[in-house]
Amino acid sequence: MAKRVLIAGESWTIHSIHQKGFDSFTTTEYAEGVQWLRAALEAGGWQVTYQPAHIAAREFPTDVAALAAFDCVMLSDIGANTLLLHPETFSRSRSLPNRLDAIRDYVAAGGGLVMVGGYLTFQGIDGRARYHGTAVEAALPVQLSPFDDRVEQPQGVIPRVVAAEHPIVAGLEPAWPALLGYNRIAARAAATVVAAVDADPLIVAGAHGAGRSVAFASDCGPHWAPPPFVEWPGYARLWQQLVGWAAGQ
Repeated sequence: MAKRVLIAGESWTIHSIHQKGFDSFTTTEYAEGVQWLRAALEAGGWQVTYQPAHIAAREFPTDVAALAAFDCVMLSDIGANTLLLHPETFSRSRSLPNRLDAIRDYVAAGGGLVMVGGYLTFQGIDGRARYHGTAVEAALPVQLSPFDDRVEQPQGVIPRVVAAEHPIVAGLEPAWPALLGYNRIAARAAATVVAAVDADPLIVAGAHGAGRSVAFASDCGPHWAPPPFVEWPGYARLWQQLVGWAAGQ
């Protein structure tokens, strides 16, 4: 039976102003950062459905039944507003289901949820990701800050495994490549801190109702996860085991 995962986020548009003396012009560039994560999961037999942020705004499932088509849902660098404000709601004042509530209820019914860190995950830059106090936070094994929760580590910080017996890190070497930053999260009392960076959790695993959820406090790709991390031989195994555990497999 196919293992199915939905990844939402990991995309952005850059709009640049080029000023050359008196004159200026603009350029726009679209980019995605999912390629390393997607390749790792597909190598492990996962069927990946990917929704960039602008696609997820309209097409992300609105109820538990639709989410149940997936064994696991991953949110990576996609703010709460993108899921709360469907284009039909924002532009046409149409009443639609709250998709953050749907994610919480999906996990409670037995689904898997993974949140991956970034500038627009957890609480994010300037607090703009806005997951603090939401239904998604209730489904996560961590509590979130109401403020900007980034911890920038440009000099690099080395992750360390805390719970070596946990299936998420089974078979992985204890020495991991450095990360360049993460979101500061606090593990719930009943959750398991699987790995840490400095004094803060990096990977936290727990249960919500009949389902499971995992918080990965750093990024799955640049810039917080630099080339040595995404090219690390343990990268694919880590993500395969992390998503597999969240999905109850």
